[in-house]
Amino acid sequence: MNISKSSKLITPGYTLTFILVTSLFFLWALPNNLNDILIPQFMKSFELSRFEAGLVQSAFYLGYFVFALPAALIMDRFGYKAGLLSGLLIFAAGCFLFWPAALAGKFGFFLGALFIIAAGLAFLETGSNSFISILGDPEKSEQRLNLAQSFNPLGSMTGVLVGTVFIFSGTELSTTGIEEMKALGTYKQYLHDEIMRVGPPYLIIGTIILICAFLIWRAKFPEGDKRAAGSTQNHGKFSELIKYPHFIKGVIAQFFYVGAQVGTWSFLIQYTKDYMNKSEKEAGLYLTISLLAFGIGRFASTAMMKKFEPKKLMGIYSVINIGMVALAIITPGFIGGWALILSSFFMSLMFPTIFALGIKGLGPNTKIGASGIIMAIIGGAIWTPLMGYISDQTHSMALAMIVPLISYIYVCYYAFIGSKPSGPIYDNSDEKIIVAH
Repeated sequence: MNISKSSKLITPGYTLTFILVTSLFFLWALPNNLNDILIPQFMKSFELSRFEAGLVQSAFYLGYFVFALPAALIMDRFGYKAGLLSGLLIFAAGCFLFWPAALAGKFGFFLGALFIIAAGLAFLETGSNSFISILGDPEKSEQRLNLAQSFNPLGSMTGVLVGTVFIFSGTELSTTGIEEMKALGTYKQYLHDEIMRVGPPYLIIGTIILICAFLIWRAKFPEGDKRAAGSTQNHGKFSELIKYPHFIKGVIAQFFYVGAQVGTWSFLIQYTKDYMNKSEKEAGLYLTISLLAFGIGRFASTAMMKKFEPKKLMGIYSVINIGMVALAIITPGFIGGWALILSSFFMSLMFPTIFALGIKGLGPNTKIGASGIIMAIIGGAIWTPLMGYISDQTHSMALAMIVPLISYIYVCYYAFIGSKPSGPIYDNSDEKIIVAH
């Protein structure tokens, strides 16, 4: 496809399509941040260590890694609409599997359902991010993608609130309380009840996803969004991506960034419980505040991009977050906790900005390149259990925050140095959206 040389933020005639695809950014945030609720819930109901609970994110982000490239290949052949519809249906199927997983009461079944949900989200994120980035003036791709991504934290906050209210029971047993329930023979029923609380929210989300799939199916998408059978025109090649150092460094930057974001949010509840003496429901509200800061940061950063170059703004934010996370490590407690919460404001623009910078100038390789950056989301699968392991071994959640600290250092490098477009840069003439009349 070709991108028109319009100066419009959004290609004329596709505002409704932009809105529908932007709604997906909200929807996929729900399961992403419900994971932050599932981790402490599963630690309680399945009696897991922090390392074992971190496997929730491993199963989830492994799904992204495995399915991002197949998603890109399907969209390269059949178009964005087909890819997004496939993702929504897989996403809904994973949500519905939570009910039999709860009935079975097996941790492994939940991990399987999370893997399937993430497989669907791989389609949605690969397609939505790259589709939004080319749906208008190429010079405004970072601004446009940050605008769409601004609705992602609204979904994140909704997910955490739903989990805090409907999944957390508020019942936290002491060692003595557990022994008393075991003596009375009620402990297994208590654990079963805690597991069953997880099912209903996912059934509701799955139903909403099916409604959204119907709307996407009915929406108008650009002509020329897929190539003819047997055609090689506009077909991206994975092997060509190695010619773009800014893309390779972007994949690495996204790997580090997602590890920092997922790791911070996954263990923020545990951090506030450990160092701020909060209950699980109170800690859930602190996570919600963190996501609110993230959302404000997205909207504020999108506005600031009208005056400041996105990559320089990201560089400044990464320097600030290096300081914030250092405070959380050095001064665990009230100061460290609020430093982690505020770090969400400054991480807000990183994912979409890294994504837009990484695929800039890839031309016909855009969809394949997008899958590579989405595959980098596996950073969340690797860094989160590593943080749990560090915490288990050192008995310090604060020391585990060394992982986000290192991650922001690399993001800082990418922002100021590594993101400069390089290789055989296209002017995006091979990604033109042909407006249907």
